[in-house]
Amino acid sequence: MKRSLLVSAAVALLVAPVTTLATPAAAHPDSGPPVQVNQVGYLTDGPKQATVVTQATTPLPWQLRNTAGAVVAQGTTTPRGYDPTSRQNVQTVDFSAFHTPGTGLTLSAGGGTSVPFDVGVNAVYEKLRVDALSFYYPQRSGIPILGSIAPGYARAAGHLGVAPNRGDTDVPCQPGVCDYRLDVRGGWYDAGDQGKYVVDAGISVYQLMSTFERTKLASARPDRLGDGSLRIPEHGDQVPDVLDEARWELEFMLRMQVPAGQPLAGMVHHKVNDRAWTPLPQDPAADPQPRELHPPSTAATLDLAAAAAQGARLFQPYDKAFAARLLAAARTAWTAAVAHPAIYAPATDSVGGGAYDDPDVSDEFYWAAAELYLSTGEHAYQDAVLASKWHTADVFRPDAFGWKFTATAGRLDLATVPSDLPDRARARQSVVDGAKKYLATMRANPYEIAYAPTGGLFDWGSNSLVLNNLVVVATAFDITGDQQYRDGVAAGMDYLLGRNALNQSYVTGFGRRASHNQHSRMYAHQLNSALPSPPPGALAGGPNSWIQDPAASSLQGCAPQLCYLDDINSWSTNEIAVNWNSALSWVASFLADQGEGGPVPAPACSVSYRRLLDFRGLFLAIAAVRNTSGHTLHDWKLRYAYTGTQKVNLAINGTARQTAASVEVTPWQWRLGPGESTTILLAGRVDWGPDAAPAYFSCR
Repeated sequence: MKRSLLVSAAVALLVAPVTTLATPAAAHPDSGPPVQVNQVGYLTDGPKQATVVTQATTPLPWQLRNTAGAVVAQGTTTPRGYDPTSRQNVQTVDFSAFHTPGTGLTLSAGGGTSVPFDVGVNAVYEKLRVDALSFYYPQRSGIPILGSIAPGYARAAGHLGVAPNRGDTDVPCQPGVCDYRLDVRGGWYDAGDQGKYVVDAGISVYQLMSTFERTKLASARPDRLGDGSLRIPEHGDQVPDVLDEARWELEFMLRMQVPAGQPLAGMVHHKVNDRAWTPLPQDPAADPQPRELHPPSTAATLDLAAAAAQGARLFQPYDKAFAARLLAAARTAWTAAVAHPAIYAPATDSVGGGAYDDPDVSDEFYWAAAELYLSTGEHAYQDAVLASKWHTADVFRPDAFGWKFTATAGRLDLATVPSDLPDRARARQSVVDGAKKYLATMRANPYEIAYAPTGGLFDWGSNSLVLNNLVVVATAFDITGDQQYRDGVAAGMDYLLGRNALNQSYVTGFGRRASHNQHSRMYAHQLNSALPSPPPGALAGGPNSWIQDPAASSLQGCAPQLCYLDDINSWSTNEIAVNWNSALSWVASFLADQGEGGPVPAPACSVSYRRLLDFRGLFLAIAAVRNTSGHTLHDWKLRYAYTGTQKVNLAINGTARQTAASVEVTPWQWRLGPGESTTILLAGRVDWGPDAAPAYFSCR
């Protein structure tokens, strides 16, 4: 039931005055102990902070105890004063100097004691990566969900036209929109309802694919996202599971494109959903409502262009035919959007599904141009990138990026995916500058929330906005290797996992006081004990100052952090959504790659990769490798991944083996002393697109 994030002026007038209160309001009735921690825990060598709610204005003693009750660390708090996001007087505990792994630790201060938590939790972030990405399988439409893969979540295939369900295999348009019918089966159910929205699909599938693409661009663990890594049925196809899951959504998006020969051919229908709202709970296979295609929109068309262009370069090593199909659809969508640049989804189209209206698509044009340029290298798309007002604008807003503002997605990829963009260095620096702003935001808030929206009021899906700002901070770490950005991401995750004014972990299955009654028609255990709660790794939307649903009406006038209710009927604060989980899975995957924190290891080598020849699909490149470590490399290998369609056929002064996009070179000079160098000549071909240098190398 996720709807537009715009709110009426009347609601704004009702809520805005509460932000001027100068004294703390009454605590939320279910706010728990006054010592608030990351309930999952902290990395052994990472930042460790907690927040204490207290009326005291002078420092307080704190104690960290193990399961036996022994004090293992102690110190004094730092007063932080009045926090407007919670309307509380708070102090901070910093126990980052504690580096001993342990379970069941508790923190006491100001007369209260936290819930138990652990130190040494990287394995938990690995589990969160898997759970957050595996969330998408039971969200699938048009396929039976197998209990052998998702225990407790088995159900029949939804929306395949089996009575009483009208299905998505032969869907007409709304009256007066078109005179054809489309097969738009598949994809993911977007949120708590069973609609499927292309603009939400676009940002969601982009982030899933970016989770994988990051393994080519930075120090990461591609094996942890490989074939067999997630709870999905496509094991054994030699394709990374995260791409298999992304393909399920991409196939649906392709089916939403207006066929050739029809009016507005190449444009993309904005959404497909029920003609009327269905009640809670509702099995998708038993949904009796007719389904309708809603009019095409420029925003949806550009979202397909961006996601399909990105997918084309990522699927090329695994399925050339699908990659070609994606690229063709992206080009067609771009051309159609240029021809029809101002077809907007109406804000009033919110019966049976969210409106997802967006009257400004200049940011979508920028994002689509960026992805098309990065995948093809063509000057027409580069020119569109450089001509966009967003290319030199500050896209790192306090309110974060999401389905409605996508320019940030374009900037992040232009900064990280290798290309010949003339001002790529400036784009990279802009990400670092944006991350610095978000770190400053965190440091100014005693809960270290990476989100300070304009006006101070938290928006719908605020948890995903926090996470998307952390994506920027994490990307700055990938660009610079500066530890402060990695530590910022770890500290920022604390808020989502319990270090907040409600002592609430917003991720199902993670933390002692975790959300588990999110708004969903399928996961409705709160209403029917025979049905499951949302699967582990499902993110709740989080505090929403606008409180649009009756279930949360008692929270009117709440402090921003307190505008949340873990109730299935609170669709404005407690819904699940595919774009919220995509942000969670990206950040969880980043953290899972970071070990237990600590100083960033220096690379063992430096590599200069230079193209010598690029002619008619053939390339010749030289990789100059220098040992920058303080020890001799024995039996070492050079490893990297191409971000385009390059395929190495021959190496000189080494032996090259390529699997999909990943290359492993065994050098003939197997021993490389400190400061010594060697060069390797690489020859191969490029099927299509740019011959960009790899972004990240390792020698081990």
